Amino acid sequence: MKTQVAIIGAGPSGLLLGQLLQRAGIDNVILERQTPDYVLGRIRAGVLEQGTMDLLREAGASQRMDAEGLVHDGFELVLDGRRERIDLKRHSGGKTVMVYGQTEVTRDLMQAREASGGLSFYETSDVQLHDVQGEKPYVTFSKDGESVRLDCDYIAGCDGFHGVSRQSIPADKLKTYERVYPFGWLGLLSDTPPVNHELIYASSERGFSLSSMRSNTRSRYYLQVGLDEKVEDWSDERFWDELKRRLPEDAAARLVTGPSLEKSIAPLRSFVVEPLQFGRLFLVGDAGHIVPPTGAKGLNLAASDVNSLYRILVKVYGEGRVDLLERYSELALRRIWKAERFSWWMTSMLHRFPDSDAFTRKMLDTELAYYLESEAGRTCIAENYVGLPFEEVA
Repeated sequence: MKTQVAIIGAGPSGLLLGQLLQRAGIDNVILERQTPDYVLGRIRAGVLEQGTMDLLREAGASQRMDAEGLVHDGFELVLDGRRERIDLKRHSGGKTVMVYGQTEVTRDLMQAREASGGLSFYETSDVQLHDVQGEKPYVTFSKDGESVRLDCDYIAGCDGFHGVSRQSIPADKLKTYERVYPFGWLGLLSDTPPVNHELIYASSERGFSLSSMRSNTRSRYYLQVGLDEKVEDWSDERFWDELKRRLPEDAAARLVTGPSLEKSIAPLRSFVVEPLQFGRLFLVGDAGHIVPPTGAKGLNLAASDVNSLYRILVKVYGEGRVDLLERYSELALRRIWKAERFSWWMTSMLHRFPDSDAFTRKMLDTELAYYLESEAGRTCIAENYVGLPFEEVA
């Protein structure tokens, strides 16, 4: 079997890259170790930047997003009960974000992939990458008990933090940067109306909370918890009671509670490897970097990687610009580190760190107050939240 681009992983980044390439006439095959239902069952991000929305439109997978997504002009920060609204539209030159769940993005991309006739293999095993530094890389895998060889020109590793792609690069060829945070997020999904029409990021003495949503009838809430906490110790009643304690009184009073559809605890980390390419293998999304979810950057950062690699490959196949291949890592990392900075900053400002002393806490509170009391500061928050522009590939 032969293709131009082998894509490892059928999450949103792999599907988005595959769909964009397909529409550009560049043949590709997607390999995924899980079932489609398993991939759709991952409960993840729900805030899309302008650039991500535009890419989904370019990929022909935006019809439902444009019809059902919730456009947000701002969000709220709550600091020990004091509410501050960040006006995204005003401070970013008219840009907004859209609330539309990653599960729905993935479903739309799966349907677009099927309609385009692109080839995808789910439930694959023993995926191995070969000769990625040579001119003729290939991938071997097992499907339904049979061994398959897939010859290709390039390999896109879109298979996440634990995937085979990054592990296929010799450890001495990568430099790793990592910060593991001393807490996690306990998330609850419920079929209840959101407590507010915009997201509320709340910092209190009891810890951080986020009030988000997937639609006008489905809410997603998060609580900062210790790494020693277990999901089974958190009944729905305990979760709702704690959330109310961390919200402003008026918001807590109108909070509609209900049975959880899903509860989970996610650890928080900042993680980047450099470079993001090794021969003809390119790391995309979580395979090469992780951000804490505080800044709503994970899915969007993967989309920016896709944008860079897609536009490079279009020029490679359309104009013979193979020189651009060596620029992928540099191009992607410039935007990645800026998003890492913003996510680290938001996380540092809004969470309670167990080892922080009184002076550090005062410095963090003053830092955030400085940004909020300055037009330039609010502009900085807004332009990062809506997403920094994609660099042109030229």
